[in-house]
Amino acid sequence: MVVVIFSDVHADAGALATMRTCIMNPRFAERFGKIDLLVNLGDLLHRGDRPKETLEAIRDLSTSYRLASLLGNHDHAFLTGLAVSGSDTTSLYRHEQLRNSPLLSLFDGMPVEYVENGMLFVHGGPMELGTSTLRQKFWQRLGREPGDTYAGYYYTPEMAFAVLKERNLRFLCCGHQHTSLCCRNPEGIGVRPCRLDYVPVTPPVRDAGGLYEARVLLDSPAILRVGACHGDTPEFACTDFKTFSFLRIA
Repeated sequence: MVVVIFSDVHADAGALATMRTCIMNPRFAERFGKIDLLVNLGDLLHRGDRPKETLEAIRDLSTSYRLASLLGNHDHAFLTGLAVSGSDTTSLYRHEQLRNSPLLSLFDGMPVEYVENGMLFVHGGPMELGTSTLRQKFWQRLGREPGDTYAGYYYTPEMAFAVLKERNLRFLCCGHQHTSLCCRNPEGIGVRPCRLDYVPVTPPVRDAGGLYEARVLLDSPAILRVGACHGDTPEFACTDFKTFSFLRIA
């Protein structure tokens, strides 16, 4: 089974289109295998200035692939009218034009987590901390010290691995913090950060520009945080649950 994962598009329809072109190239399937599922880890909205086009692209992707979408903190903030930083005047204006759009039905009943093959997918974190907004799973973020902050609740890798063990799961895949990261937890060794060394994918998958990969072997429990699919170098990931490839388009 091959799953493509992306997160934090933030209304950047151009970056999403770049990723779509990449994964639809036949050479992507030759290199990584036929895609069985796409997982959107959340934050389709805010910050960027093409929210309508972004939601249209997600709708179209769902007609080409099986798609699991999760709610992000910015999605939740938009839907509930919660003010958050990071959006300029143009972004705010174009988001307001969406208020009565049928495209918002994409968020109806959208879950905050998804499980597949022993992997827990969430936007932010796995902790069950009650109903307070900044403690919700889509506001949680990985850190060195646990506790509540204005940016959301911070959990540690050790806390996440304890949750995974309790739920009989092996892997946590999240987004939210916009940078790729991997922490592993080999039995009897403790939590260990995993260095991500990106190398060009060969033979080339893209006709223009490059696709770079940092591959991690999934032979022990791991936290896999996917970088943001927006900007000039959008990131996403691909896994067959034996290996996990952090991917960067440049």
